[in-house]
Amino acid sequence: MSSIQSRLVDVLIAKGLAAPEQLAALQAEARSGKRFGQLLIQQGILTEEALVGLLSQELGIPMLSLAKYRLDPTVARLIPERVARQHTVIPISRLGQRLVVAMADPLDLFAVEDLKALTQCAIDPVLAEALEIERAIEQTYAGMMPQFSSPPDAPAGSGVEKDSLSIESGELESAVQLLMAENASDVPAVKVINLMLLEALRKRASDIHLEPLSDAVRVRYRVDGRLSDAHRFPKQAQSTILTRLKIMAGLDITESRLPQDGRFKVRLDVREVDFRVSVLPVVHGNKVVLRALDKANLSSGLEQLGFLPESLGPLADAVARPHGMILVTGPTGSGKSTTLYAMLQQLNQPTRNIITIEDPVEYQLNGATQVQVHPEIGLTFASGLRSILRQNPDVVMIGEIRDFETADIAMKASLTGHLVLSTLHTNDAPSSVTRLVDMGVEPFLIASSLTVVEAQRLVRKLCAKCREPIQPPRTLLEQLGCASAPESTFYRAVGCANCNGAGYRGRMGVIEVCLVDEGLRERIVARANSWELKDYARAHLGLVTLREDGIKKAARGLTTLEEVLQATSEL
Repeated sequence: MSSIQSRLVDVLIAKGLAAPEQLAALQAEARSGKRFGQLLIQQGILTEEALVGLLSQELGIPMLSLAKYRLDPTVARLIPERVARQHTVIPISRLGQRLVVAMADPLDLFAVEDLKALTQCAIDPVLAEALEIERAIEQTYAGMMPQFSSPPDAPAGSGVEKDSLSIESGELESAVQLLMAENASDVPAVKVINLMLLEALRKRASDIHLEPLSDAVRVRYRVDGRLSDAHRFPKQAQSTILTRLKIMAGLDITESRLPQDGRFKVRLDVREVDFRVSVLPVVHGNKVVLRALDKANLSSGLEQLGFLPESLGPLADAVARPHGMILVTGPTGSGKSTTLYAMLQQLNQPTRNIITIEDPVEYQLNGATQVQVHPEIGLTFASGLRSILRQNPDVVMIGEIRDFETADIAMKASLTGHLVLSTLHTNDAPSSVTRLVDMGVEPFLIASSLTVVEAQRLVRKLCAKCREPIQPPRTLLEQLGCASAPESTFYRAVGCANCNGAGYRGRMGVIEVCLVDEGLRERIVARANSWELKDYARAHLGLVTLREDGIKKAARGLTTLEEVLQATSEL
C-alpha cells in the first residue's frame, strides 16, 4: 500500500506540482498519524477533485458509486462499525484472501494496516466519496449485532458468531494446529476467536484468560471457579488476536502501555451474552481477560442461585418494601452482583424508576438507567449518587459502598422513600454493621435504614449423574464443627462425561440472611459487637449461618462437605 503514496509523490514531482523537499516533509508528517491526502489538500498542492483525478487516472485506483452498489452484509461483518466509521471505509467484496474496500482516502496507510491486521486479508482499495461511504455505513450496520447459533451437538446456552463459518467438533484444535504451522498468517483471527468463544461457552466458562508468555500465548478457561489450561497459541499470532479482540471491544488498538476496559455483545439464539474485556500490559505483551455475562442467569430467580425457602422469605419481604436498605456482602467473586441483579430483575417494572451506579456496569438491564463511575473525572460513587437522587428514583443500586460519604448518602436515601441495594466486603452478615460503624456512619442511622443483610459464598454443585454417597470422615466433621454426622446422606464428586470429569457442574451460593428487627436495632444503637449481634440473630431471628446453610445443601446432595469447608474456612 505504501507504493501508492510513493507513486503519487513521483507523479506530483513529474508534473511540477510540488518540490521533493516539500513532499518529503509531508510524508514524514503523515507517518505521525495524519492523512497524506488531507495534508496535500491543506497545503494547497491539490484540490480534492484534483487528488481524486490523480488517484483514479494516473494511479489506476478505480472510482465506485456506492449509491449504485448493493453491499453484502456478510462481507461488511469483516470490519466492525466502529472501525468503518473511524477510517471512513466499508468493505465491498471478498475473493479468497483479498478484500476490496471503498475508502475516502486510500493514502491512509494506518487505516490499511489496521484493516489488514483485523481481517487477515490483502486490502484492495477503491475510491468513493466520503458522504456515500457514511451513508452506506448507516444502512449496512443498522441493527447489526454478532450472531451466535448453537451447533447441532451443543446444549442450549452455547454458540459461536456467524462469520461464514461451519462449526464442527474439534475445529478449534484444527485452527490451533494451523496457527502452529508455517502459514499461521493465513488463518483469520476472526475464526480462531469465534471458535474459542464457542468452546468456552460450551464448557460453561465464566472467564477466558489469554496470557502472553515468552514463547506462546496461553489460553485458560475458568469453569465453576477453577482455572484450567485450554490451548497455547503461537507467539506470532499474539498481535493479530489482540488487535481483533480490542476492535470487538471498542478499544484503542494503538495503545499497548496502559490498561484498557471494554465490552462486546453477541446474540446466542434468542439470548444475548455480554463479554466484558480487560486488557493489562504485562512483561510479554498484553494479557486479556474476557468475562461472560449471561443475562439468562438473572431471569432464573433467586431460588436457582442457592436461596432456600427459609432464607428467601425475609429477603423477598425486604425487596417488596418501598424503602429501606438491602446489603449483600461477601468477598470478591462470591456472586454479589448476580444476586443484586436478580433482585433488580424482579423489581424491574414500568411503574418504577430504577437507577444503578457501578464500577463497572456488569449486566446491561433493559428498563434501568445505569451509570458507570469515572473517578478520574470526578464521577465517583458519592458524587454520582447525589445526582441520581435528583433523578426521582424509586430503586437505587450502588455497586459497592467503599467510603463514609457513599455510605452516609445511601443510608439517608433509604430513609427518604428510596429502596437502596448495595454490596459490602465483610465475612458475614452481622459484621456489616461494625464495618459501617468503622467507616464513620452513626449507629442510629444504620439501625434506622437497614432492612436486611445477606452474606454469601459460592460452592460448586455436584454433578447429579455421577455423585456417590459416602460416610463423611470424622476429621472433616470436626473441622466443620459437627460432633457427629447428621442423619443425612452425603455425597462425593466422581466425574463423568456430563461434567467433563470434574465431578461438579455449575455453582450455587451458601447464604446467610439476617433480618433487622427492633431488638437488633437497639443493639446496633448500643454499639454491640458483631458476635453479640450474631448471637441475638441466631437466638431470636432464626439466623442460619453460612456454614450451617452449606451443610444443609450438602445433606441434600447439592454439594460436598469439602466445598462447604473451603468456602467458609475463614469464619
